[in-house]
Amino acid sequence: MAERPAAEIAVPSKDPKEKKKEGGKKLDTKANGVKDEEEELSEEDAQLKSELEMLVERLKELNTDLYRPALETLRTLIRTSTSSMTSVPKPLKFLRPHYPGLQELFETWPASENKSLFADILSVLAMTYSDTEPRGTLRYRLLSASLLPPTSKISEPGSWGHEYVRHLAAELGEEYTIRQEGEEAVPLLAPEADLDAPKSKPAPVPGTIEDLHNLGSECAAFFLGHNAEPDAVDLFVELEIVDRIASLVDANTFGRVCAYMDRCITLLPPPDDVTFLRTIHKIYLQFSKFPEALGVAIRLNDAALIRQDFNASGNPVMKKQLAFLLARAQIPIEWLRAPASEDADAEDELPEDILDCLSNTQLSRHFKEFGKEVGVADPKSLEDVYKSHLETTRSGLSANVDSARANLAGTFVNAFVNAGFGNDKLMVEAEEGNSWVYKNKDHGMMSAAASLGLGLLWDTDVGLSHIDRYTYSPEEWIKAGAFFATGLLNAGVRTEADAALALLAEHVENQSVPLKTAAIMGLGVAYAGSHREDLLTLLLPAVADDGVSMEIAALSALALGFIFVGSGNGEITSTILQTLMERDDKALDEKWGRFMALGLALLYVGLQDASDATLETLKAIQHPISRQAQILVEVCSFVATGNVLRVQRLLHLCGEHLDALKEKEQAESAEGKKDENKDEKKEGKKPDDTFQSFAVLGIAMIAMGEDIGAEMSMRQFNHLMHYGDPIIRKSVPLALGLISASNPQLPVLDTLSKYSHDHDLAVALNAIFAMGLVGAGTNNARLAQMLRQLAGYYYKEPDCLFMVRIAQGLVHMGKGTIGINPFFSDRNIMSRPAIAGLLATIMAFTDAKAFVLDKYHWMLYFLVTAMYPRFLITLDENLESKPVTVRVGQAVDVVGQAGKPRTISGFQTHQTPVRLGTTERAELATEEFIPYAHVLEGFVILQKNPGWEKEDTMQM
Repeated sequence: MAERPAAEIAVPSKDPKEKKKEGGKKLDTKANGVKDEEEELSEEDAQLKSELEMLVERLKELNTDLYRPALETLRTLIRTSTSSMTSVPKPLKFLRPHYPGLQELFETWPASENKSLFADILSVLAMTYSDTEPRGTLRYRLLSASLLPPTSKISEPGSWGHEYVRHLAAELGEEYTIRQEGEEAVPLLAPEADLDAPKSKPAPVPGTIEDLHNLGSECAAFFLGHNAEPDAVDLFVELEIVDRIASLVDANTFGRVCAYMDRCITLLPPPDDVTFLRTIHKIYLQFSKFPEALGVAIRLNDAALIRQDFNASGNPVMKKQLAFLLARAQIPIEWLRAPASEDADAEDELPEDILDCLSNTQLSRHFKEFGKEVGVADPKSLEDVYKSHLETTRSGLSANVDSARANLAGTFVNAFVNAGFGNDKLMVEAEEGNSWVYKNKDHGMMSAAASLGLGLLWDTDVGLSHIDRYTYSPEEWIKAGAFFATGLLNAGVRTEADAALALLAEHVENQSVPLKTAAIMGLGVAYAGSHREDLLTLLLPAVADDGVSMEIAALSALALGFIFVGSGNGEITSTILQTLMERDDKALDEKWGRFMALGLALLYVGLQDASDATLETLKAIQHPISRQAQILVEVCSFVATGNVLRVQRLLHLCGEHLDALKEKEQAESAEGKKDENKDEKKEGKKPDDTFQSFAVLGIAMIAMGEDIGAEMSMRQFNHLMHYGDPIIRKSVPLALGLISASNPQLPVLDTLSKYSHDHDLAVALNAIFAMGLVGAGTNNARLAQMLRQLAGYYYKEPDCLFMVRIAQGLVHMGKGTIGINPFFSDRNIMSRPAIAGLLATIMAFTDAKAFVLDKYHWMLYFLVTAMYPRFLITLDENLESKPVTVRVGQAVDVVGQAGKPRTISGFQTHQTPVRLGTTERAELATEEFIPYAHVLEGFVILQKNPGWEKEDTMQM
């Protein structure tokens, strides 16, 4: 121990001596009382310091002629000084002690150009006092501008450097907020801010709001010129003038500005998000980026904007590309025609080839070719999907499997797996008497016949002839299935013949319930998102008619919800509300009530505040269904907005425990009200908790648009699973399935796998279905393995086994080529009909015993509006397939990053057509072609790059 201090002392003993030798002068300065700072000053710095002090003294003298040169020199010294990222520029450091004195001096000068320059310099010095005197920089900057004569112009804020502009921008936002919140916000800050400077005790910042805006624009222009696009956008958001950024961007910056603004939208409260979208739209149009602009118009759901963008481009090939985008979003073709009053001949405007693109008529042909290219054209049998030889079942024990139930499951698996290829062995290619339909009982036959519509999906020409023979069947269920198949077949495809309407319209009034429901829902699915007025007159009477059963009324409302999704149609709204008010409680208590509420909610998909009046009306209805409808309407209005306040409200609803009611009851029973309460509890309990189920789904609906919200909601679902009532636990798996449809990420899969072994079979059943949704069309091997294990685990539970089979069918949907994720175009645009289909299917699972496991299993086919091929097909300008090499990899978010970073990671190079996963992105491998579309997804038309050959020859 003794050695160590000795060693320590030995080292410093030499050093001070050396120091003394080196610089005796330095030690003397310590005696003068000026310590470390002076010690560090180099000769250069000391000279600078004395020069600055001399200039400050000169400003205090009486000779006014010296002011101007002194100020000019000060300005030059401050501007030319360089600083590193971490240190303060030297002149500011040395001038800081003189700042209060200079402030007092400034007040004594008369108004002049010199005073303006003085103010400009003080504005820079104020940066060093920002903690004690807030907004000094801004105050002097505005003073400097106001003191200048009208002829001369103040120097740009950028001339003082980047740090100054950032400082100024921060103070601008602060000052603007204070002014907006009223004057009383200023005195609160002023006293503590100006302790040192009694002169500027009120420290008012001069200038009007317009001055602040103009200064903001100058700062933003500087930011945009120096690769700080996010700073410019943020400043404009704080000053609430984001629409002005359109005039400042140029060809180099607009892309980055729009990308950043696009990313902000999910984090903004309404109505700011709409303002942002409109600004982005304006910028894209300014630079003739028509596909991007049209994408924004679709997100705004604004018919006039969509028509204007579609007609803005004069290039017929570009119009075809835009038509493909509109067809993918299922925008009503009527929106593109000018309103009748403007133009009488508007009907004949759209040329044939563009109508073809808009109607998706070529989808089936391209999809089948794509299947051949990828090598999945051959039909798959049930055994290919189940792979039951890999299951861990004990032999001899599976005898009690209900064969009708197993065949029914086979119906769905076959339909989903071979969807769209039109060649499956069980239905389409089967011989006349040997069709799979006859292997099912009663209501099973309906789903079996309807599966034809899925097998022949989008193929309207061949499909109708196949389905036709079943429409003459004497068996009512088969006939109903054939009607529904006609609807499914036409989902997302528009034809001149309008076959679905022609074949199904007469049966809407049919006496038989199965035929009637099949015709109504067939129309709903076939014309989802088309906003067709002629269907309104056909289906609305059934909603309003008190004489029909609740089932028919609710399904008619749902079909109208599908057709007019996101339209906010006033006539349908008022009719459904009227029905909800007039029907007696017994009818509203039925299980069908939820579908009527959903039909109403679908009208408001993505309309945000437009649903307020409807919500107020719903509050007047004295029945638990009013609460369910309110939640559904609200979550549909705010679907995928990531609106935090709405999510919090829904979490409150999920947190209501019905046990609290019991405690109340016990407290009141002491007063002798026991019997009454028992009755109340019996009545109140059952309808009381369905709304919680919808609230859980609502959280998923609102959070599904952006990744951060989705991730946060996962955690909430975990809590709900631990602490929620049975109804909530039953709904959580469905919400998980909804939030990551066709996007099988490991955390979600593991969570669902855990829930699928839950002791509550209702939870397990929904979790198994959710696994199907999450993996839909991905062929995910891990998921397929999990489902095979579940098939062995539940071999004695017919319901769960049935669900496992359906989930297996979903995972291999379209043999891995069709997904159900409602977002497309780089997951930016939401397809409204897809949301409707997903929500309607999931709604049937909120009470699986009553719907899917009963005789309404055909509701699984509602997914068809969300089903869409996940391909990239490149076409030439004549719309013929054109194979090119592309790189496909995981999409990377590069917003706000410097330079031109890679937008995909871990890519593989393929020849188109290729399949894209939900989170994948493609880019062309060479620059030989230029795509018309901004996102390589779906159908992309390519144009030969005129400069390409030249580069090639140059290399040679």
